[in-house]
Formats: sequence, structure tokens, C-alpha cells
Amino acid sequence: MIRLPQGLKSGRENWAVPPGLRWFFPSYPALKRGAKLARPYRGWILEHGGLLRVSLLYGSLLSCLILPIAAWLTAQQRPPTATIGPAPVRIAPPRPNYPFPDGRSYVYSAEWHLITAGTGVVRMDTAGNERRVTASAESSGAVNVIFPVHDRFESRFDPRTFCSLSIFKHSEEGAHKRETSIHFDYAGKKSTLDEKNLKTGETKHVENDLAGCATDVITGFYYLQSLPLQLGASYEFPISDGKTTIVHATVDKREQIKVPAGTFPAVMLTAEAKSGPLQSKGKVWVWYSEDPSHTPVQVRVKLGWGTLLFRLQRIEK
Repeated sequence: MIRLPQGLKSGRENWAVPPGLRWFFPSYPALKRGAKLARPYRGWILEHGGLLRVSLLYGSLLSCLILPIAAWLTAQQRPPTATIGPAPVRIAPPRPNYPFPDGRSYVYSAEWHLITAGTGVVRMDTAGNERRVTASAESSGAVNVIFPVHDRFESRFDPRTFCSLSIFKHSEEGAHKRETSIHFDYAGKKSTLDEKNLKTGETKHVENDLAGCATDVITGFYYLQSLPLQLGASYEFPISDGKTTIVHATVDKREQIKVPAGTFPAVMLTAEAKSGPLQSKGKVWVWYSEDPSHTPVQVRVKLGWGTLLFRLQRIEK
């Protein structure tokens, strides 16, 4: 059992931001406030920092979901091509008659040094002329005691172009609760963010420039799933969570991957932010099955202080 030093009430009230986390998750200003609270207890945090850090990372990383790969610009009507040289920066529309993975829930475990931090679920469904992607993040075990996480997300996009239309987030992370809505106005070339602190009632309204078609951090994994993913191919695309980041992704190698859901021949894709607030702050590896479904079976995220692994537990229909 971890004993808290005198004056440190609980992991929910006093917590520290791991190096690099404030840049990787700009949507969570509470991390900076927590860092100030934790300064008097620097020595204790360094001694017991592993468990606290995985709590924070799970809370922020899995809520982004599920994975922070990043994504995408201007939709065009021709299918994407694999390039060995510089890739065009754009969102490529899905190929004709592309079979979207509607009605499938991907269930992942989040692990840090063999410790299970929680569970994440991602699902796509039809919603009239749109597609709806939902995601949830639930902490478990010791992480849930120190820093409980109960997050819900919904993203909608145009299935003809893969352009994101809106995002809604309900986040409960430790003592902090908030709701965030983001809308993409492509005609007006603006994205609008509205956020409300559910504890204090404080609200925030922010508008940012939007150059063209963009995906979001949730839909981005589905966008990559729709691409050919040929060995040696590279892709660049914009992702927006209120502010736009350009991501560079390459298909590096083939590999057999064993996860609780089974053993899969897979291709490993590496993604990094090329510009924006995430540049040089982390790297993501995604293993997609090599069959036509391109199921994302494993995700590894590396920051300056450590690595988190997401493994596919099962697919629910």
C-alpha cells in the first residue's frame, strides 16, 4: 500500500504532469494546475511516480483514444496512392463501395509495464447520411483508486470525404469534470470549440482557422484503416481537435502480432506530428491486420518519460 506524505490528501487532489504531457494533451489545462499542487512533494512523487504517471497518462491518452495518432486536409475524389517520397498533405476520400466497419466495437486494454490501467472501446455506426464514431475510457485497478477516469466521446464525419463534422467529449478525470463540443465549418473555414466546467460552471468559447478537410483524433484511426497501407507507403494528413496538426505516417514493416483477440499477420505503421503542438513530443506505432479489414490490433505510444500499450481484447458486434 502506498502511504501519502503529510499534507498530500489524495492522488485526486495532488498530482504531477509527466515531462512532455502538457504538450501532448493541450486539451487538458487541469494538468498544469495539478503540477503546481504537487511541487512541495517532488521527492515523494519521484519515489512513487510510476503509478501516478500511468494514472495521468491513461486519463489523458485513452480519452484521446484512443489514441493520439493524428490526422488530415482537403478531400479529393481520387483514391490515395502509396508514395516513397514526399506524400501529399490531404484527406483522401474512401474508395468506391468501401466497407466501413459499422456495428463493430473494438475493445482494448491499456497496459503500462505489464500493469493494466483500464479499458477503451471504439465503435462506428451509421447516423443518417453521416457516420458516428463513439469511444469510451474506463480506468481500473490501482489507477482507478488514484485517478479515476470515466470518459465518453462522439465524433461525426462525412463518409463521402472522411471530413470530420463535429466532436463531443464528456470527461470525468479525477476531481475534474467537463464537456467539450467542437464543430467544423468548412464553408466559413473555422472550427468552433465550446467547453464547460461541470463543477464551476465556467465556460470557454474559442474559434480557430480551418484550412480544409480534417479528421479528428478518434476518427483518425478509421481513416488510416481505409488506406491501402502498402509496405513503404507514406501519408500526411491534418487532424484537428480545435487546432490543426499535420501528421506524417509511414508503413514500415510486416510482423506477426499476438494479442488476446488472436494472432494476426500485420503491417506496422509509424506516425509522428510534423507540425503543430504535438511536434517532436511523441511517437505512435499502430499494427493493422494485413487482411482487407485492416483491423487495428495493437497501438504503442511513446512519450519522453515512458510507453503505453493498447492491445485488442476482442471485437464485439
